[in-house]
This record gives sequence, structure tokens and C-alpha cells, in this order.
Amino acid sequence: MSQLQEAVELVEGVLGSTAIGVYLHGSSVLGGLRPASDIDLLVLSRRTMDERERHSLAEGLLGISASVDSADESRRPVELSVVVQSEIRPWRFPPTGDFLYGEWLRDAFEAGEVPHPEPAPDLALLLTTVLAGDRPLIGPPPARVIDPVPHRDLARASTAGIPDLLEELEDDTRNVVLTLARIWTTLVTGEIAPKDTAADWALARLPPEHRPVLKHARDLYLNRRYSEETWSDELRAQVRPHTEKVLSEISRIQQEKA
Repeated sequence: MSQLQEAVELVEGVLGSTAIGVYLHGSSVLGGLRPASDIDLLVLSRRTMDERERHSLAEGLLGISASVDSADESRRPVELSVVVQSEIRPWRFPPTGDFLYGEWLRDAFEAGEVPHPEPAPDLALLLTTVLAGDRPLIGPPPARVIDPVPHRDLARASTAGIPDLLEELEDDTRNVVLTLARIWTTLVTGEIAPKDTAADWALARLPPEHRPVLKHARDLYLNRRYSEETWSDELRAQVRPHTEKVLSEISRIQQEKA
């Protein structure tokens, strides 16, 4: 059984008729999975989950999702978000997320912790890719049950997570560098591009001295799993200057559109 099937059956078993639909998004619908891509899923629900459901869903996902350093190349990390329909329809910003599973939270889940509802600005980005991808695994087409996100809120969501992102620059360099390139791309184009496509867009607009870091991050994304991320000392020394350059471009665009 595929991980997708396992995840859908888990959601159906835990939530039953409470689940309106399960939707594929992320790399799967934005150009195809890469070696380091997660399986990204959105669950649209009729109501908030109770504690039993939260623990059951978390325990099931621990068994389905592969850790980022797993030796089993046939399985991938799973990122699963649950949102209650009344929190996003009619649309408001920031929306509230009901539940989130991701491998960066594995230690907390294994310790018995479970997520509870909290503001989730990045749901604006997620919902936009759900609508663009139009890949229901169960339930109606997303456009029938999810409202489109206005561009202004897409832009706000893109930049809201930058402070937290920067805290991960040393430990998760590839993802941070690529995500910043995608934020820059989204602010200019109004679209959410695959990470490698966003990197190509940004590389064409960066001065030559700031290209090597992003080019290396893109090449890692296209060809390596998370556990195979490597950076030379020379490239490491260029990460901060590159990041500052991209942040300056993001800030310039924000000021122009203010």
C-alpha cells in the first residue's frame, strides 16, 4: 500500500464523515516530487478534532511518515495539515489551523504531545496550491469547498514566517535558501512556483557573486535527499551575504507595494 493510501485510510478511520476532503498539494502538484520532497496533504474538516482524534492521527502519522534521515528511499516524510472549513470560508487572515504534522515535530509527537488550533498564516499559501493543483484524494474538487486567497494575503503569508525561517538558516540551509527565493518570486509574480523553478527565477535576477549559494541549494534539492545535504566551507561563508541580498530584495518589494 502506498503512503498516500495509508494516509487517506488513516484520516478516514480517525475522522470519518467529519472529513470533507483530503487534497494533495506542494511539490506533487507543482512540477513533481524531487528526492527531498515531502508528501503534502490538506484535510478539510467540518469541526475541530477532539483529544482522542488528535492522538490517533498523530500516532498513525508517526508510522506512515518517514523521518528525514530514513534509509528507506521508497518512503517520504509526510506533512499533513487539518483545517476546519468555517475557519477559511468565508476567507479571513490569518486563518486558524486545527492540526499540523511534519517531521520537524517528530520528537514532540513521540513524546506524546499533539498540536492544537493556532493561527497559521502559511495556510494561505497551502490553500492556494491546493486550488491550483486540483488533486482531491477523497471529497469534492477543492474549488467547491475552498475560497481563493486574495493576493494581498498571499503576500502577507509569504513573509510572515521569515523570522522563524532565519533561525533555521544554519541547520536547514538548503530549505531556507530555497524558501526565501520562493518568497521573492511569489511577491513579484503572485504565483507559488516549485522550489527549483523559483530558484531559477531568482538566479536570473541575482548579481553573479550571490548566485553560487542558491545554485547549490537548487542542485541539492533536485538530486539529493535531506540526509545528503553538504556545503563546502567556501559556500558556507557565502550563505549569510546571499541571504541578506535576497532579504533586501524582499524588503524593497514590500516597500514598493506598501
